[in-house]
Amino acid sequence: MKKILLLCIIALFCMSIMAQNGVILKLNLEKNKVYRFSSASEQTVSQTINGNQQTTETKTNNTVSIKMVDATTDFMIAEVRFDSIVYNNNAMGKTTIVSSVSEGNIKSSEASDVLSSIMNRLSKNALYIKLDFTGKVLEIINSKMLSDVIMKDTSSITLTGPMASGVKAQIKNMVSDNALKTMVEVFTYNLPGKQVTKGENWKITLNTNSGGMSLNIITNYHLNGVSGNTADITAESNIKAAQNAAPMEAGGAKITYDDLNGLSKSSMVIDTRTGLVVENKAKTHISGNLGITGPGYSMQMPMDISGESRVIALQ
Repeated sequence: MKKILLLCIIALFCMSIMAQNGVILKLNLEKNKVYRFSSASEQTVSQTINGNQQTTETKTNNTVSIKMVDATTDFMIAEVRFDSIVYNNNAMGKTTIVSSVSEGNIKSSEASDVLSSIMNRLSKNALYIKLDFTGKVLEIINSKMLSDVIMKDTSSITLTGPMASGVKAQIKNMVSDNALKTMVEVFTYNLPGKQVTKGENWKITLNTNSGGMSLNIITNYHLNGVSGNTADITAESNIKAAQNAAPMEAGGAKITYDDLNGLSKSSMVIDTRTGLVVENKAKTHISGNLGITGPGYSMQMPMDISGESRVIALQ
């Protein structure tokens, strides 16, 4: 009897130790509370065309608000607003700024004004999304309605030539269902949706749209430890083109990117009470060859992409 009692005490002690080292990592948002985040990134793209290297540097600064408006046992409904979206692009010494703060002009002869107009519309309209408790976007409920509002009057774009086709393709990609999901999941989709213990791993696989490219990202997460209400996590992502990915089109040319491969490493802090990011810092490198074909020509263009990004929660 004493032996059985001793074994029970030891078992309870071990369970207590495991509970102390474990934590439930899933979304747990307070209804109608607004959570705000800021994301910033810097990216350098180097392309070699006919032996000449061309470099493009892009900086982005975005803020987003997330508010849970309803929940069931299987998912939650959230209102997401992109409060501000700013892109600063420097291509071979020419700087272009796209900002949702500006109303822009859809009929402008400047691409930046046209794109600013689109970003302004996006910032003024909320997304209503269905999320599971890992942070994955299951559905953008008002996707069609939002797309119609944002794409309104795009038939009146006055840009001509290769610039026009490039901008129109960029707009289409920016407001696609997949692209909007990606923009939200940057802030939410990192969780196993269950209890994990120190040293445990979990994996998330997703398909994302980046600059019109359909990419598969397989991320392995590792829980380093828990302190107070925060979890310290590191992650490593393998990035490659999605199988049978549709080529991009620009200026009458088709661009394939099957050869691209990359790696991203990040360190993040998660609030264990909400499952939301406190801070996430990442470094990414992607390289490979683009295949470009057009009327009467075909070529390979080496590409190298390096970038750093940071997401932080705003008080």
